[in-house]
Amino acid sequence: MAEEHELLFSAASIWEIAIKRGLGRSDFRVDPALLRRGLLENGYDELPINGRHALGVNRLPDLHRDPFDRMLVAQAVEEGVLLLTSDAQVARYPGPIRRV
Repeated sequence: MAEEHELLFSAASIWEIAIKRGLGRSDFRVDPALLRRGLLENGYDELPINGRHALGVNRLPDLHRDPFDRMLVAQAVEEGVLLLTSDAQVARYPGPIRRV
């Protein structure tokens, strides 16, 4: 029997893309509204940001300065979900994080 996994994406990721695309960053060309719709249409659930997540950022070691990445880590820790990342700095945090 195949194991089922819940697929999540963070509102923080959509927020980051919207901000950086608005600044004209060439590495953030995707339309955040289209990305969000595509994720939802493909079975992903959106993980909103809440106060517990915001407080969790404060408990993280000072390994990385990017506020969006820190929020993703805090959400993973607070929710007990595995964060998959290609970012070596993010993968240094303790908790449910795996570099892919």
